[in-house]
Amino acid sequence: MPDAPSTTLPPLTPQTTLREVLQAYPGAQRALFARYHIGGCQSCAFSPTETLETLCQRNENLPVDEVIAHIQASHQSDVLLTITPKELAALREIQPDLPLLDVRTREEFDAVRIPGAVLMTQEVVQEAFIGWDKTRTVVLYDHTGNRSLDAVAYFIGHGFSNAKCLEGGIDAYSIQVDPSLPRYRIEMEA
Repeated sequence: MPDAPSTTLPPLTPQTTLREVLQAYPGAQRALFARYHIGGCQSCAFSPTETLETLCQRNENLPVDEVIAHIQASHQSDVLLTITPKELAALREIQPDLPLLDVRTREEFDAVRIPGAVLMTQEVVQEAFIGWDKTRTVVLYDHTGNRSLDAVAYFIGHGFSNAKCLEGGIDAYSIQVDPSLPRYRIEMEA
């Protein structure tokens, strides 16, 4: 079972902006889109400075408390899909051939990667879907742990019952497990 999240989550209120929501609850956009069709495409997009209250009002007066509860419940489900950097390191001691998929760009992968990781290309995904043991743990990671959760959901949707997302991505792994991995910053993530 995963450790508790490494930080205390801020409470969500009707006045919380979507930027604050997404920083604290990285899967919130996916949760909002799945249940309410909000935030997944241009016609239902939201502004980072928009508050939860405003978002709910302009989307058929959704009950703000219900939306907040859904975001929080979805986050708790997401937590169950994560593995901490230290848990990953311990698991790799036991299973050195543990599948580790890097969902970042080729440029990021070429610059720095967790040893033993494979860049997740379309060919690798097809190979996994056709030939890998879908009950075995597979860990996916990105830079900071936000995008790889979507990839994990995709793998779970294709039968991988033990797909996990590396909490905090390669950045957290570098801090907590392997400081020899160079850290970097992407301006678009700031």
